[in-house]
Amino acid sequence: MRRFAVICGLTIFTLLVASPIYADAVEFFATLSGAAEIPPSGSPGTGSAHVTFDPVLHTLHVQAVFSGLGSPDTAAHIHCCAPQPANVGVATTLPTLSGFPTGVTSGTYDNTLNTLLASTYNPAFVTANGGTPVSAETALVTGMVLGQSYFNIHTNAFPGGEIRGILVTPEAGTLLLLGIGLGGIAPRLWRMRGRSGG
Repeated sequence: MRRFAVICGLTIFTLLVASPIYADAVEFFATLSGAAEIPPSGSPGTGSAHVTFDPVLHTLHVQAVFSGLGSPDTAAHIHCCAPQPANVGVATTLPTLSGFPTGVTSGTYDNTLNTLLASTYNPAFVTANGGTPVSAETALVTGMVLGQSYFNIHTNAFPGGEIRGILVTPEAGTLLLLGIGLGGIAPRLWRMRGRSGG
């Protein structure tokens, strides 16, 4: 099943990048909470993230808003790629997203990253995913499309993350469900064809 999901994700990514139908930007959303952390942090903090990938411009527009953290924040990242919920390594810039407000318990963020630059990624993520910014872009967007990434805000009290949320896109969910449905129907159609002698 995991192999099938990866193939569907790569197919969706290819459609996003290559097809004029999907030349528009793809949006991902996350609702951030302490309950989504692994293990749960118990934080009263809340937030949201909106990430937009533009396959033509090769940009990742990251917007976030957060409040109520129990201690000042130290970093924020996009983590990828593993089936969620799970902990997984940082995919984007270290030590934090460029320009992300740190040392605060609430704030906003709005920045656009160039997905063709190595500086957009954690060097370990680039190495683990083909060794180039292009291969890192493919891995990150595929992981995001498959729901295998999350936005995480780290704090002094919770260095592993105080609030997080899985990045999801309604479009990808629809396409993945369509792919799964077609995958389930194909064997039946094949058997029916065999029975009818066609």
